[in-house]
Amino acid sequence: MLSVNAVLVVEGKYDRIRLASVTDAPIFTTDGFRIFKDKEQLTLLRRLAKDREVVILTDSDGAGLQIRNYLIGALPDATVRQAYIPPIAGKEKRKSAPSKEGLLGVEGMDTATLEEALRRAGVVTDTPRGTPWCTPQRLYRDGLCGRPDSAAKRKELLQLLQLPTNLSQSRLRDVLNTAVSEQEYLTYLEKISLC
Repeated sequence: MLSVNAVLVVEGKYDRIRLASVTDAPIFTTDGFRIFKDKEQLTLLRRLAKDREVVILTDSDGAGLQIRNYLIGALPDATVRQAYIPPIAGKEKRKSAPSKEGLLGVEGMDTATLEEALRRAGVVTDTPRGTPWCTPQRLYRDGLCGRPDSAAKRKELLQLLQLPTNLSQSRLRDVLNTAVSEQEYLTYLEKISLC
């Protein structure tokens, strides 16, 4: 598994699942063209870009290029790196028909191709990411999951952090481990009225 010192942005959940088998980096999705209208998701990506480099890895088709170009303009230039996959004809195993352009997307790429794309982007490191401070156990202990009022507490924390309020628990952990220090988290946790 490759250690990557950046946040990866891909188009969809199947791309994220595929890349999670290749790298330990936090991976966020644009949900396809939804990123054009989802201001909360764009705000989240901008926040992540303040603290870490962002690598855009979209499909090599026209839609992927359109999403990539939008993100390049929407995120600070100095923090964005590009990773590209080659245009390979085919279809993903889970699909009944190939895409409009007949090309494999990120989810259909083999491991070697994805690793090479990340290496070429210049974000692969020899140093594995440290142990994340925010774990599922930590969220449970702090009352942000597994309790009757957890959803309300999580929503309040996300609002305080100015993050999308619909983040899943695993995406919340990724954001906290990537863009929020443990001390900052504790400060916000104290402000939650439901504590």
